[in-house]
Amino acid sequence: MLATLTIHLHLPVCSSLKEKRGRIKPLISRLHREFNISVAEMDLQDKWDEAIITCAMIGNDHAFLQSALQNVAKWVEANWSDGDVWDSKIETIA
Repeated sequence: MLATLTIHLHLPVCSSLKEKRGRIKPLISRLHREFNISVAEMDLQDKWDEAIITCAMIGNDHAFLQSALQNVAKWVEANWSDGDVWDSKIETIA
């Protein structure tokens, strides 16, 4: 099974793409390091005040994947101070 977590971020303090990258890259690195998941910026690369990142996990237990990605989403909501989380969505592909 493959499970993905898509997070739509709002970065109101950014005024350039360079500044946005400087705030998104540490988040992506930390998620990869803390949760051992694949993470990438997947959309809105040309907008300086929004980003969509996707986290992916592979496993054989649907409940575990769902729970693990919910923990990631909660962590981002609680610990990422550079902006707001507008939306998050978990999808599982069997």
